[in-house]
Amino acid sequence: MASPDIGDIAPDFSLPRDGGNMLSLTALRGKPVVLYFYPKDDTSGCTQEAIEFSRLKGDFDRIGATVIGMSPDSVKKHDKFKIKYELNIDLVADEDKAVLQAYGVWVEKSMYGRKYMGVERTTFLIGPDGKIARVWHKVKVPGHAADVLQAAEALAAENDASLH
Repeated sequence: MASPDIGDIAPDFSLPRDGGNMLSLTALRGKPVVLYFYPKDDTSGCTQEAIEFSRLKGDFDRIGATVIGMSPDSVKKHDKFKIKYELNIDLVADEDKAVLQAYGVWVEKSMYGRKYMGVERTTFLIGPDGKIARVWHKVKVPGHAADVLQAAEALAAENDASLH
């Protein structure tokens, strides 16, 4: 399935999150949301990405943005991952991969000539109106969270200006 694009309404979801509750996208309407998809808890790139987003959480909070990480891992794995690295961002579990498919990030990958299905590391910045404001495909982790923060700050400033 093709990935939703800038200006599209972000596909809604309600999924189990770390700590045992449900997290739904519509419940966050009215503020910016950073939704980042990653392959697997506790692997080097995914851990680095989660740590970077956690480190900048205060800055995202300041502009009213919520950061959500999503992978096909279970809630139990997310809980262990959060404790191990003292992560402070929300992690949601999409074990049946329906949301990963709706966002077009569950793709055929290939490593050492072997083809398999997996998550393409992708980040969506969703505006307060529920529309996708920016997409980063095939993310390279170093510096990515700071890049997303910059875009989220610009989006928040735009929204503030349009409200006044």
